[in-house]
Amino acid sequence: MKFDGYTCDGFYDEMFLPDGNARRGATLLKHKIESLVDGELLDRQQAAERALLQGGITFNVYGDGAATERIFPFDVIPRIIEADEWERLEKGLKQRVYALNLFLDDIYHKQKILKDKIIPQEIVLSARSFREQCVGLNPPRGIWCHITGTDLVRDRDGQMYVLEDNLRCPSGVSYVLENRRVMKRTFPQVFEASRVRPVDEYPSRLLDMLQSLADPALESPSVAVLTPGIYNSAYFEHSFLAQQMGVELVEGRDLIVADGRVLMRTTKGFERVDVLYRRIDDDFLDPQVFRPDSLLGVPGLMEAYKNGRVALANAPGTGIADDKCIYAYVPKMIRYYLGDEPIIPIVPTYICAEKSDCGYVIEHLDKLVVKAVNESGGYGMLVGPHSTAVQRADFAERIRKHPRNYIAQPTLGLSRVPVIVDGSFSGRHVDLRPYILYGKDIYVLPGGLTRVALKRGSLVVNSSQGGGSKDTWVLRA
Repeated sequence: MKFDGYTCDGFYDEMFLPDGNARRGATLLKHKIESLVDGELLDRQQAAERALLQGGITFNVYGDGAATERIFPFDVIPRIIEADEWERLEKGLKQRVYALNLFLDDIYHKQKILKDKIIPQEIVLSARSFREQCVGLNPPRGIWCHITGTDLVRDRDGQMYVLEDNLRCPSGVSYVLENRRVMKRTFPQVFEASRVRPVDEYPSRLLDMLQSLADPALESPSVAVLTPGIYNSAYFEHSFLAQQMGVELVEGRDLIVADGRVLMRTTKGFERVDVLYRRIDDDFLDPQVFRPDSLLGVPGLMEAYKNGRVALANAPGTGIADDKCIYAYVPKMIRYYLGDEPIIPIVPTYICAEKSDCGYVIEHLDKLVVKAVNESGGYGMLVGPHSTAVQRADFAERIRKHPRNYIAQPTLGLSRVPVIVDGSFSGRHVDLRPYILYGKDIYVLPGGLTRVALKRGSLVVNSSQGGGSKDTWVLRA
């Protein structure tokens, strides 16, 4: 297969320059692909898909009253990031996570940033994800956001922007690891020659970070992954990461709190758990503190946590930092807490809770992307330029009724990459979710999950909306 006829169509292309030549880091890959005999690239694509299928790389989609398990679509052509660009992104992500952690600690203690009117108090305190129950909490080392997935997008101008932060239970890193495993077998020579930075140390980094949260007096702290169960959309990842770290995968019903400690049922009796990597939302963690009807959590868990008898990652309450309204204020947080300018800019954002912004949004719905603050996965969203008059009228009414629930942003021309479509190459829009671990220090996994909007012209990359993924190659300097 050749790239003859492939065009950028006015978008920034991650693999090609506007003149049709490959970007510096992609030259070797382009040459290798075009040197393959007819049909070989498609054979490699099919082999990769079979490997993922056999590995059980799935996610669950909810609809029609039942959960449907699907294979996560994968495209064999990697996305490549040059070393110098990654160095800047890595610094920017560390800066952002550090500032967000300071914000979380402040907002659940002295609330100085509100008293100094850097962020409107009502924006924070009215957020659905703000937890009164977490006021005064002191997580180990003062760290709240141990695992963060920050979504980045590139616009037509080539600039990378932060699109959103995910600090509750960010998912997708298992696909990063499995995509890499498959790609090393698919293009072994190009992979080796391109000097790609590895990602396979993530599970050991994750385990080290989790163990660092335990009482320092413990020689070998016990870690477990807390999952809602097999019907959760990311259950594959929960079990995968537990297996990769060599720790137990548990549900709430496997745990009890006795004598102030969290204990896990085993075939040998009860065993102590010192650290829980929880993949359960705050609401369901402890029915004695949050939702009393929760059957997924552990009664007494929060009391044990407050008393330092167990560590939780991420800390309860972190959801306030990935509220889509709060996102608009992160540059101010960075300046306020760190005295620095943000390294990675955010997408310009209109906050409908502010009257001037609200009026502008309603008048320009045909030009903006409107997002529901408390939705994810591409749901609750209006893409103005692709919407109908009826849809815009519906969103205008929703915004008027509940302005705090909506933000709006200009429509970005997301960068594209080549994907294989019907035996030829076609451009599709992508984003990037790097993963950041915060323990004794801050570690950024080189690359992350490149998500692809597989539907032609679509800007929605979420797997639940028909998106797929690619391996992300960060090249060494």
